[in-house]
Amino acid sequence: MNKVGRGHRDKVQQFIAITGTSEKIALQSLKASDWHLEGAFDIFYSQSHIRAITDTRHLEELYRRYKDTYADMILVDGISLLCNDLEVDPQDIVTLVVSWHMKAATMCEFSRQEFIGGLQSLGVDTIQKFREKIPSLRAELKDDQKFREIYNFAFGWAKEKGQKSLSLETAIGMWQLLFAEKHWPLVDHWCDFLQVRHNKSITRDTWSQLLEFAKTIVPQLSNYDAEGAWPYLIDEFVEYLYENGVVRRIN
Repeated sequence: MNKVGRGHRDKVQQFIAITGTSEKIALQSLKASDWHLEGAFDIFYSQSHIRAITDTRHLEELYRRYKDTYADMILVDGISLLCNDLEVDPQDIVTLVVSWHMKAATMCEFSRQEFIGGLQSLGVDTIQKFREKIPSLRAELKDDQKFREIYNFAFGWAKEKGQKSLSLETAIGMWQLLFAEKHWPLVDHWCDFLQVRHNKSITRDTWSQLLEFAKTIVPQLSNYDAEGAWPYLIDEFVEYLYENGVVRRIN
């Protein structure tokens, strides 16, 4: 990197710190984006050819380590062992990011294809490499577009097989986990409201629209439009906030 100017060197170091990739790939991504960091991140995460080469034998060994004794899948015990090896709490939100990369269909399950394909896409084939990747996976939650994708993925991932809706208990747990990253100040009021007034499963429309509400409506609700196209449940939540004095109604 001696031939790279100081400003570019700083960008290379930033890129490596966030993505956890090598200097060579950092340089490739930055040069391809004409040294624009945001563009380089897009290239790095969207182009599958810019990733480390993985050893299939190592991937198979990892899969066998975590695979269930009686099924050709990684189930709860295997995932618990994986988290232990990664030095990550199973309740840590980064496990959701890992599942998103693996395109996992169901919580607490990885098929052979999901697990091996996911590790290949991440460019890791050893636990050490996987462990070193965790900070960059966590950093993806700071990217608004990736957070939206992970948030929307979480609905299908967390719901029971064969169900169209997400159980209220699971939805509340997922919202508390996800919105802790975005520091939405109304999340606890939303969860309380659902338990008091709704007490039913959550539809995909409500799930997706709540993120829009949290992103676009300020906590004081000063830019909330009662005539807007929000789901009925969100309109009810706004009334609940007014009724309970959480937010003062603006006449």
